[in-house]
Amino acid sequence: MPDSPAPLRIREQPLPYVERLPARAPDAIDLVVVHCTELPDMAMARAYGERILYPERGTGASGHWYVDRDGSATEYVPALRVANHVRGWNPRSVGIELVNRGRYPRWYDSDHQAMTEPYPDAQIEALLALLDRLRSTLPALRWIAGHEELDTERLPAADDPRRTIARKVDPGPLFPWATVLARCGLQRLPAGG
Repeated sequence: MPDSPAPLRIREQPLPYVERLPARAPDAIDLVVVHCTELPDMAMARAYGERILYPERGTGASGHWYVDRDGSATEYVPALRVANHVRGWNPRSVGIELVNRGRYPRWYDSDHQAMTEPYPDAQIEALLALLDRLRSTLPALRWIAGHEELDTERLPAADDPRRTIARKVDPGPLFPWATVLARCGLQRLPAGG
């Protein structure tokens, strides 16, 4: 992988409810949360992002940006809107979703918790380019974390309620943290944030 990320073109495809999401100032954002979609493709990620999960607000759950396996990037929610992507951390963070199957389609079965799809180089290069852009536009941005580090809840397994599984495991063990941290200019969020 090259040392500096290539320029990144980001398609803007706002979610239908984006104007209902709370606005915030750029200096309110100090954290990037890396996710994986745990879905097979961008089309399904879009469908999930459009679902209304919070009827009282008319909004759903979504990251800000989605990076596909080929390195193409799409913005669903602008940075200055609070997206619902990680419990308890949304007001101070932006979320980047990497298209990856994860545990799809049996997310909560105890015998299907391994994440085996690697992250392609093109996807990681696009992520690094996006992080570089965010560092230049969000003055307080300092930290980076994986979704699994921030949402540590455990649930009864769908196939055997006597066993528990992690609710969130993304971006998972195949995410190249060493590469990303060496090049992104951000620090890993310490435990407890």
